Amino acid sequence: MERKPLEVESMDHQKPSSAVYGGSATAVDSVEEEVQETKLVYRGWKVMPFIIGNETFEKLGIIGTLSNLLVYLTAVFNMKSITAATIINAFSGTINFGTFVAAFLCDTYFGRYKTLTVAVIACFLGSLVILLTAAVPQLHPAPCGTALTCIAPSGGQIAFLLMGLGFLVVGAGGIRPCNLAFGADQFNPKSESGKRGIDSFFNWYFFTFTFAQILSLTLVVYIQSNVSWTIGLTIPVVLMFLACVIFFAGDKLYVKIKASGSPLASIAQVITVAIKKRGLKPVKQPWLNLYNYYPPKYANSKLKYTDQFRFLDKAAILAPEDKLEADGKPVDPWKLCTMQQVEEVKCIVRVLPIWFASSIYYLTITQQMTYPVFQALQSDRRLGSGGFVIPAATYVVFLMTGMTVFIIIYDRVLVPTLRRITGLDTGITLLQRIGSGIFFAFLSLIVSGFVEERRRSFALTKPTLGMAPRKGEISSMSAMWLIPQLTLAGIAEAFGAIGQMEFYYKQFPENMRSFAGSIFYVGGGVSSYLGSFLIATVHRTTQNSAGGNWLAEDLNKGRLDYFYFMIAGILLVNFAYFLVMSRWYRYKGSDDEVTTYETNGDMIKQQDKNKV
Repeated sequence: MERKPLEVESMDHQKPSSAVYGGSATAVDSVEEEVQETKLVYRGWKVMPFIIGNETFEKLGIIGTLSNLLVYLTAVFNMKSITAATIINAFSGTINFGTFVAAFLCDTYFGRYKTLTVAVIACFLGSLVILLTAAVPQLHPAPCGTALTCIAPSGGQIAFLLMGLGFLVVGAGGIRPCNLAFGADQFNPKSESGKRGIDSFFNWYFFTFTFAQILSLTLVVYIQSNVSWTIGLTIPVVLMFLACVIFFAGDKLYVKIKASGSPLASIAQVITVAIKKRGLKPVKQPWLNLYNYYPPKYANSKLKYTDQFRFLDKAAILAPEDKLEADGKPVDPWKLCTMQQVEEVKCIVRVLPIWFASSIYYLTITQQMTYPVFQALQSDRRLGSGGFVIPAATYVVFLMTGMTVFIIIYDRVLVPTLRRITGLDTGITLLQRIGSGIFFAFLSLIVSGFVEERRRSFALTKPTLGMAPRKGEISSMSAMWLIPQLTLAGIAEAFGAIGQMEFYYKQFPENMRSFAGSIFYVGGGVSSYLGSFLIATVHRTTQNSAGGNWLAEDLNKGRLDYFYFMIAGILLVNFAYFLVMSRWYRYKGSDDEVTTYETNGDMIKQQDKNKV
């Protein structure tokens, strides 16, 4: 089943034909297919103070808790850097995979409002539990100080910490795929003002996200690192509480779209029927002879036939034993599918190779959010002659700043210039934008390797600035040398991340846009787990080697630069793979789809071979 497009001032709650989405027609279907109109008022920008206010405080809260978590685990829970980095990667990956589960539950059972209700409360509880691990002495190990050996956290302390992280997984996993769509639900998608409102809301969404990250990575991280962990973690808890209050204050004003079933049944039907009918001969002129039925008021756009993944076409071959109802829809959708269904599945399958390449790309961002913090800890972080020391985790803000500044340059300078060259409204295609992100990510890793080589050389050959607790000698190289690699990573995100979100949103069928939002984060989850695997493998492989452990606790004794270069090599291979897949890809609804026209009574197949 699928959510209907909303009408102005009313919402049609009819179910789409069950023949398309799974399940046979029943008396219940007949009753539900009666027209039931409910007055619906789109308040648009009038409810944005509640939604954007909640978004701002929620992001400030959760990012304020998570942004310095790497340092927290090493400084308060006395974990080794390798252990803390592995936990952070696994935690981030679990959150990202959780978005897919949340999207499924949201579309199938609960709807966006109920999902967000559970998620914001879970985020508050998670932040509170993390705060308690800092505020209550019994919930964390004794301070290590300058001792070489530290007391490890107990099983109970780890369990309580993991409970807090579990709440945050539920909260962040539910908020990420639903928050953006819930805000867009407040605008009338049929009116021009509503469409403009949706576009503006997307801009505000990314602005608040970046603003929250920058503020958290500066002010909140500084308080946590230099004033008090308890005070620093209290701030996110208060902000999350305010986010909950603001969100629920608008309860009576929101447009709340009820769950109307998951489109996954349609995908399963196409795959199942294609397997059942695998022995049938392909039909001639499939764009004409495949069975097709388009239900009334179907939300998804009509798709033309494409000749990729032709094995799926057999799901829409009308066999003699297949039966149709009076209106033309199949009696049993598990025995016969429509060409529309098949093409929608093709859209999803076609995206997967691009998604895989994008997931590998995120290895760069995963590493740039962790190891530069350790590099900063063993670099000169002093600012000016006043003795002010920049917290190590704050350096990641340069990634966010690079992304924010470049978005403005891209939108105001590059797009108009490229538009005159290419004739495209967007300047470049979505795949070209994603590919540019992968390229800048590769450059970021190369620069990272050379900067780390310089930092290590300074530490080994020049006077140092003392000892970093439980690390090693502090290099006299300024930590400001980390800015170029982080800025390049930010530019990569401006290209890659935003390009991916728009790509998935436009290329997935309309009734799968919640899943389109979640697949972006699932890709990040894949890269987080892959990053954990690479870290563990490199650590295990090199720790007893003649050249020493690449990822040693003391970076001066390790070869982090080799690790950066290794990932750069992986990304270079991935970039070549992405170029091949981009050449092969066909955009949904583009001229690459098969069209037909009639000449002298004969149907001629025409296909534009221009690739993007």
